[in-house]
Amino acid sequence: MLRRVRPEAEAVISRRRVYIVPTRFGFGFAVMTIVMLLGATNYSNSMAFLLGFLIAALGLVCMHHTHANLLNVRVRAGRTAAVHAGDTLRFEIVLDNPTQKTRYDLQLSRHRRPVVAVHDVTAGVPIRASLAVAATRRGWQRNTMFRISTEFPLGLFYAWTLIELDQVALVYPRAADAASSPPSAGNNAGELTRNSDGHDEFDGLRAYRPGDSPRRLHWKSLGKRQPPSVRVFSDTASPERWLDWDALPGLDTEQRLSQLTRWVLDAEAAQQRYGLRLPSQRIDLDRGEVHQQRCLSALALYGTNPTR
Repeated sequence: MLRRVRPEAEAVISRRRVYIVPTRFGFGFAVMTIVMLLGATNYSNSMAFLLGFLIAALGLVCMHHTHANLLNVRVRAGRTAAVHAGDTLRFEIVLDNPTQKTRYDLQLSRHRRPVVAVHDVTAGVPIRASLAVAATRRGWQRNTMFRISTEFPLGLFYAWTLIELDQVALVYPRAADAASSPPSAGNNAGELTRNSDGHDEFDGLRAYRPGDSPRRLHWKSLGKRQPPSVRVFSDTASPERWLDWDALPGLDTEQRLSQLTRWVLDAEAAQQRYGLRLPSQRIDLDRGEVHQQRCLSALALYGTNPTR
């Protein structure tokens, strides 16, 4: 069974993929039905035969509905957010029901592990579930095989299928504890850039120059028979920092990556412009979410196969 499961972008549960067996309650139900039929045979009681065959037919109908409850359900990979090593990675699984019949009590679990989610999937309304896995190390981590099962409607039978999606997520290095800051490059924190067209603080007056905005004119000075003046503001310049691999001597590879990860997170939280220097890669100064993800991705994939 396990050899037939291969990674795929999207899975449609067909009849050949569904396995079904009686539950413990189902075995008890079967034993009870057989005993009733044996008693009916022994006493030649037509009403007992009728009741026994009715119960047996109920079991067969239940088996059909349990098997059909999984058929044609589409399973595909959803979005999975990157995490740091040591955190819990949650792979998003999307269940879609293209038929008109609601599929009840679909259970998601890892192979041979307890059920982690139970969902009813109505027609045309995709359900997003998640399967948790420990992110033990940095780099690409693949979603492993999982099970979709059901015991609907009466719990007499257990039907299941095994699925492995072609789904990976990126695990960033574990961030080190707060420690020393990286060396600065450029302006220091709090340094003001003067005589610029800033917006933060009023920094005095200067003579009017062609092209200055009328909104910057100092109107009170116009009536004093002197050249017009404009107001000058200053911006607080963000410090620029280079996060350099060579600035961490005496540490092994994983320790350096961990410390660089901490510096990236701290620099972004402080809204600083920062760049990253690795032995095999250089990322120029910038800031923002996209820049942070680029730096963290470079750290996560350092020394590994960059492809998925």
